[in-house]
Amino acid sequence: MQNYTFRLKSGQDLFDSIQDFVNEKQIQAGCVIASVGSLRRAVLRFANRNSFSEFDEFFEIASITGTVSVHGSHLHISISDAEGKTIGGHMESGCMIYTTAEVVLLAFDESAYQREFAEDSGYEELVVYHFANTKGATVTKKKRLSRF
Repeated sequence: MQNYTFRLKSGQDLFDSIQDFVNEKQIQAGCVIASVGSLRRAVLRFANRNSFSEFDEFFEIASITGTVSVHGSHLHISISDAEGKTIGGHMESGCMIYTTAEVVLLAFDESAYQREFAEDSGYEELVVYHFANTKGATVTKKKRLSRF
């Protein structure tokens, strides 16, 4: 297991910057364990909605959680406005950092997360692959030992 902590700056796209970091480090399987900061724009998809909601105002990042992978990340965010009202949902590209965002990730060496179509939900869903004694394995280069 490897941990990473990094800071993003004003004007960066939060989701895209996290995904860029994951791609740069070639993280096959990981999770966001903590994140704080602020946004000047938020793009969220709420539960059971097919469209995104866009908000052009200032928010504090209360939390971010989810899975990350070079094969696709799935992140949720909770944000609060100037009155303390908190909303949350599926984070999309377009969430723009206002002052800063601090992100802490964990990466798991012997696993890979992929997104594959699931008939039960109709969406690309998480599939976990595990490897034995293969630090930094990739699904395309190592034998799949198990799938959950």
